[in-house]
Amino acid sequence: MKRKIPYYLKKIHARKQGFYNVIDDEKTISAIQKFARSVRGRFDDIVLLGIGGSALGPITIYQSLKHLFANELPANKRKHPRLHVLDNIDPGLIKDIEDIITYKRTLFIVASKSGKTPETISQYFYFRKKCDEKKLKSSNHFVFITEKGRGLIFDIGSKENIPLFYIPENVGGRFSVLTPVGLVPAALTGVNIAGLILGAKKMRENFLSRSFEKNIPYKIAVSQFLLYKKGINITVLYPYSQRLIKFTEWYKQLLAESIGKANIGITPVNALGVTDQHSQNQLYNEGPNDKFFIFIKVKDLGETIKIPNYIKNLSFNKLFHTEQEGTIQALTHYKRPNIIINIDKVDEENLGALFMLFEASVAFLGELFKINAFNQPGVELSKKITQKLLE
Repeated sequence: MKRKIPYYLKKIHARKQGFYNVIDDEKTISAIQKFARSVRGRFDDIVLLGIGGSALGPITIYQSLKHLFANELPANKRKHPRLHVLDNIDPGLIKDIEDIITYKRTLFIVASKSGKTPETISQYFYFRKKCDEKKLKSSNHFVFITEKGRGLIFDIGSKENIPLFYIPENVGGRFSVLTPVGLVPAALTGVNIAGLILGAKKMRENFLSRSFEKNIPYKIAVSQFLLYKKGINITVLYPYSQRLIKFTEWYKQLLAESIGKANIGITPVNALGVTDQHSQNQLYNEGPNDKFFIFIKVKDLGETIKIPNYIKNLSFNKLFHTEQEGTIQALTHYKRPNIIINIDKVDEENLGALFMLFEASVAFLGELFKINAFNQPGVELSKKITQKLLE
């Protein structure tokens, strides 16, 4: 397996996917930064209308890099707009968002690669009508993110001079976090998107390396593939950082939609340390040995906070790291396969690297399983059936 890296890289390149090249699009990155500067101070709220890959990436960036209670901070303590992601068409969700936004101070981002996603289009028409009723100019309150040259979103945006950012044709939704899908809402909420790109580029060097020791994405994929052959067909992503809980949701879609096909599949499960030590670890330690654990350990958890009246000089930071070590050692004792990914801290550069790490590992995994990791025939069928039922 160690000598096959060039072979699998060649097969990935042959698929002509853009997830690892889109980070070189400096023109688009610069345009996003310029747009964010141009609207600074005009909005209190950003509402993203999108689902699946158009939602999970932006949610992950915002939750990982902003104040954990950013949306609950008083207005006078917020330096940037709040982000709300409407990744569902539940009427309750739609009505509840209206309770907390002021239309005049809200920017709507409509994200759909095809430009015709029913859920997203429905949301757009609803909020567009509300803005029209309030006599708000569409080009001032909407931003469209879609594929260039096709689809309803592109047509409306072109006709009405609504700001448009484009998703490359060769980048699928679940791989689109480092395209305008993730970068536009990130820049609008004050995230340093240049840091995300820098981290992704550094990890890409590992991804394209022919050295087994350096190619971390390949090592993860090989581990999952060989364990699958032994009946271990569940991957648990287990970060010990509150900031990375949404990252596990993002990875869940990436792994499930990419590898779950042709009667093959690795089931993704997300867990959070230390929370899920008290809800899942019993199963993990003494239940079926069908799970592979990927831990993410964060060295710098932020300010050191001492615990008063407990063990002398103990901090929450030390307790947190010690409990992670205890969980890992217990799983190892029970012969549960696990690995640890170490990062210094949760910041733009490390998050960008993690995005590229797991996208690249899934690309390798598809080639190891001899399937196309970049299509989704099962999803497309349900979309067609839904459309037929609506008609």
